[in-house]
Amino acid sequence: MPELPEVETVRSGLHALIIGRIITAETHDTAKGFPNAPDAVSRFLIGATVIDVRRRAKVLLIDLATDYTLVIHLKMTGQLVFRGEENFGAGHPNDSLIGELPDRSTRVTLTFADGAHLYFNDQRKFGWMRLLPTMMVMDLPFMQKVGPEPLEADFTAEQFADRFTRRAKTSIKAALLDQSVVAGVGNIYADESLWGAKIHPKRLVKTVTPAEFEALYTDLRAVMNLAIEKGGSTDKNYVNAEGKRGSYMDFASVFRREGLLCPRCGTEIIKFKAAGRGTHICPQCQVE
Repeated sequence: MPELPEVETVRSGLHALIIGRIITAETHDTAKGFPNAPDAVSRFLIGATVIDVRRRAKVLLIDLATDYTLVIHLKMTGQLVFRGEENFGAGHPNDSLIGELPDRSTRVTLTFADGAHLYFNDQRKFGWMRLLPTMMVMDLPFMQKVGPEPLEADFTAEQFADRFTRRAKTSIKAALLDQSVVAGVGNIYADESLWGAKIHPKRLVKTVTPAEFEALYTDLRAVMNLAIEKGGSTDKNYVNAEGKRGSYMDFASVFRREGLLCPRCGTEIIKFKAAGRGTHICPQCQVE
């Protein structure tokens, strides 16, 4: 599943493309991927102007001038592909990003007044696009549960550490992956930030010192900002908003580098399971 930096690169790319465009038509294949009442679609989507593209955690939000919002979750294999005077793709890197659309993976098609289209493709049909009043978006159960954005300017190291207090008896990696603790952190950036802070992923939260939490906060923000700058990771199932693979993995220190040498101490990087996920560490820098 895409992590925060990957979804942020999608957001920024779409923001540059669709703001100010007017939606004139919509088609979808099944209600699973587009669970919206026809009356709401005709009243609040058709004829609406796109006024913003936002992100909350790993969810995309397309705000409309009708005070409604399209809430989009790409899940594992979702794509958003814009075709117009410019062609852009975002999401799972299969041929739908460059092929003729719509195709058999297309779940939703939005048509704009100038003839451009935004296609929501999803091979595995887990993703969805919901139309809701903008004021109700933050009332969704997911939005109520999700933790703070780790990259917000006013999110401090002290607040970051405090978010982990209720997970004192769990491993630090499991807590870091918990979206109710902090939003948008997945496996790649958990491994990278824990390596940066020299914290073993299996250590219990209650053993992590204030100084280590501050280091983890600093490193998490650093690796996520670098990933956004580089257009996300080159992990096997994600590309950025221009249909190009992100280059963050070229700069990764431990993730998917098992058997290579730690760039800090020269010890061989190993891989094992922690928090139910494949986990990469330097056994010299990160002692359990």
